[in-house]
Amino acid sequence: MKNPITHVTLKNGMQVMLKEIHTAPIISSWIWYRVGSRDEVTGKTGISHWTEHMLFKGTRKFPGSTLDKSISRDGGRWNASTSRDSTRYYETMPADKIDLVLRLEADRMINTIFKEKEVASERTVIISEREGSENEPVFQLSEAVQHAAFRIHSYHHEIIGDMADLRSIARDDLYNHYRTYYVPGNAVLAIAGDFETKSMLKRIEDLFGRVPKGPNPPRLARPEPEQKGELRLTVEGPGETSFTQIAYRFPNATHPDYFPLQVFESLLNGASGLSYKTARLYRALVDKEYAVDVSGWSEATIDPYLYRITITHRPDRKPEEALAMLDDEIKKMQDGPIPEEEVERAVKQARAVFAYGSENITHQAFWMGYTAMFADYSWYTKYLNKLAKVTPQDVQRVAQKYFQPHSRVVGTYIPKGKGG
Repeated sequence: MKNPITHVTLKNGMQVMLKEIHTAPIISSWIWYRVGSRDEVTGKTGISHWTEHMLFKGTRKFPGSTLDKSISRDGGRWNASTSRDSTRYYETMPADKIDLVLRLEADRMINTIFKEKEVASERTVIISEREGSENEPVFQLSEAVQHAAFRIHSYHHEIIGDMADLRSIARDDLYNHYRTYYVPGNAVLAIAGDFETKSMLKRIEDLFGRVPKGPNPPRLARPEPEQKGELRLTVEGPGETSFTQIAYRFPNATHPDYFPLQVFESLLNGASGLSYKTARLYRALVDKEYAVDVSGWSEATIDPYLYRITITHRPDRKPEEALAMLDDEIKKMQDGPIPEEEVERAVKQARAVFAYGSENITHQAFWMGYTAMFADYSWYTKYLNKLAKVTPQDVQRVAQKYFQPHSRVVGTYIPKGKGG
């Protein structure tokens, strides 16, 4: 196989994935920690995202005030993000400057300083971020749908956390979360680019190998019970536009049905990143003037999550009309096999999106760590082949299995005019 992966586990449990790509003098380094909003209990929601913010505040060796300048001065770019299942930090640098990144990540894995003053500052930033989201009708609606869909499982809350917790989480809570989950055995370092594997591995062992292993982090195990019927809710707020969000149960990323559902998704709403205006829902709802817009998306997750469809309604139409049209389109896909050529086109679209999202060096490094969070690298290498094997009968079967009204949540945002 082209560009094979070197996969090593250090003595302290840290996984290392290396992929030599000599097309440009660039290296992209991603360090992933298996911790996200899925690992948060009530009272500490949002703590993973907040901890991510704190890692940019620096260590004694790499003070926060100098970090950004150090990376940009060397021609690099860096960032981080928190998801439901993981937290990741990346840097893409000129190849001869990568040592700065390795030293930085090894140091802040264990030596990040959580100053009370910095914690207070970030509290203000994150509360402001949350307040900004709350001004958006679709955020309000999406959060209400998520709360209804997950009563038991910790996917219940948004990644940013609940406002009550953002006001009450203390410095020691954050530091304890950091020390619990930012340990080598809970981390994956994925590096792709212009380097020599043997010397890169030696440098990684020198820097990260000395970090103490630490205990295995705790894991929440609260499976969501089967839903016993359709749930409907309404959210009222300021604005002039109505929205409806429909959430269907969706299997986790390693389930055999995941790939037929990707093709179903491409047929119904278009492949993410490509034009969705030729997809079935857009043609049925927007072209026929039942709605202003419609979009849908799923996520690759450790535990079963949701497939969400959001409809932006026309002011001269009732939300129920658009929902009826959605049900009609899904029923068509349940009642008979989709024409072979339409499935082939949907597969082609989904493959193109996947290929586009994995072509550059930063993306290559991303996929190594990303797949390690819920599967292994073969999930990535076999992705295109698994899509290609999806048949019209597979699509019909998953449409029948997952897209039933009794297992969905339907939320509608009802605007009350500009003043609320």
